[in-house]
Amino acid sequence: MNSLKIYNTLSKAKEEFIPLNKNLIGMYVCGPTVYDDPHIGNARPLIIFDLVYRILIKKFGKNKVNYVRNITDIDDKIIQRANELKINISELTKSIRDIFLADCKYLNCLNPNHQPKATDHITAMIQMIENLLTKKFANF
Repeated sequence: MNSLKIYNTLSKAKEEFIPLNKNLIGMYVCGPTVYDDPHIGNARPLIIFDLVYRILIKKFGKNKVNYVRNITDIDDKIIQRANELKINISELTKSIRDIFLADCKYLNCLNPNHQPKATDHITAMIQMIENLLTKKFANF
């Protein structure tokens, strides 16, 4: 495999992919919001980014690609759905997350290196928001 070209939407041109760090390529993909059964809209990015991950592994080596796909396990849709079903939020999200992961396996998608849940990082999110507000990069 020679050079890897990726379409840059900013320049509207195909450009050679050159990693910022030649020793570790980071790939972050937004995973599902786990409030209802997975659907084709959840499968599409799974398949596409699994392909991208496989291409990066082939080109640069498995130990040089860090693939992170988050799981959003708290948001308004989740709270609303848990209330509708009269179940605990964590019960709902675990159930849907398990279905999603089974679908990933069925589609033969490689596992990401890390799969963080949003609820495990609430404190960091709050600190980031406070920092943005302090620097006046955000407001509400």
